[in-house]
Order: sequence, then structure tokens, then C-alpha cells
Amino acid sequence: MDGGVRISAYDDGPFLVTGAVEITDSAGNRFPVRKETVALCRCGASTGKPFCDGTHSKVGFRAAEKAVGEA
Repeated sequence: MDGGVRISAYDDGPFLVTGAVEITDSAGNRFPVRKETVALCRCGASTGKPFCDGTHSKVGFRAAEKAVGEA
């Protein structure tokens, strides 16, 4: 990957972010990233936001089938 960052959507689950990233909230607070790959919540139900805790499978989260292009 040559030091780049890759973001991929897991079917009906989180966004997987691979590479060196810094994650902050809207107030600028940093979330520690200790792994090369982290899973970010897409369903909104995780108790460990912004990270995925697997709750998407319990709440029946269904993601869009494909990305929507820019308008």
C-alpha cells in the first residue's frame, strides 16, 4: 500500500480503514488508533463509537447496495 490509506465498506457492516490515520471528533478530541486496520461504525448503534462493536448484526443494519456517485 506504500503508506497510503484505504477505506472499504464491509457488507452491511463498518467501514474498514487501513493505514496510518488520526481520528478526531467534531470538537477535535482524538481517538487513539493502535492498529493498522480499524472498523468505523456505519449503523449508528455501536456503544464504542466511532468504532464498530458488531452491533450492526443485532440491529439488522442494511447498507446501500452500492455507492452513489456525486451529483
